[in-house]
Amino acid sequence: MQSIAVAGNDEAAGAKWLKYYSSAQSILVVGDGDFSFSLSLATAFGSGDELVATSLDTYEDLGTKYGSALSNVSELGRMGATVLHGVDAKVMHLHAHLLLRRFDRIVFNLPHAGFRGREDNADMIRPAHLDRAIFVYRATSHQELVRGFFGSARGMLGRHGEIHVAHKTKHPYWTWDIEQLASESSLRLIEKVPFEKEDYPGYNQKRGDSWRCDQDFPIDDCCTFKFGVQQISATIDFSSFFGTGL
Repeated sequence: MQSIAVAGNDEAAGAKWLKYYSSAQSILVVGDGDFSFSLSLATAFGSGDELVATSLDTYEDLGTKYGSALSNVSELGRMGATVLHGVDAKVMHLHAHLLLRRFDRIVFNLPHAGFRGREDNADMIRPAHLDRAIFVYRATSHQELVRGFFGSARGMLGRHGEIHVAHKTKHPYWTWDIEQLASESSLRLIEKVPFEKEDYPGYNQKRGDSWRCDQDFPIDDCCTFKFGVQQISATIDFSSFFGTGL
């Protein structure tokens, strides 16, 4: 089956839709836990030809963490999707299979650095300041993860492409300051819309770590933040090229 190249054209004839996503779009899904979100898209489209689904876990880890992950991966492969394992969202643009790819939509639902502890722990949310006397290694903070993702994803967008991040909006999650992190990579907010799990049949959000990793969690207070590349306009003062007259 021949794929349809759209490069920003969301009105391609015969395209199938699921919420904001179309079978005519080239879509990269990042950090997809048990790959159920990607499978929801492929099922709605009737094909995974234009879909690349990724997660940080290795293939071996998936089988021990998530009960449905391996069957989801198998079904995605059968439907023509590309499935990649061990993909770090912060440097995914350097991945051998993604290096030259450009996408109409890049989706990262519910990003989380994955380590254990209280969600309102400031050191888990923001990068810790270095103490002058001692350096203590610790895991990547949530903001470092999202900042790195935006920096990597920006260069992977096709013309008119968008980055979508589903994220909780109540305390402490609003303190991650998603919009500010995006702006640091010259991305602008297009719109913020409620994220409804029911819009994606079969999707099951998963915890990235701990013995509860195969359990879901509440996402009632969740929105999809849609970002596009900030267009920089330059204003030239032509008066400096001409004399002021006699």
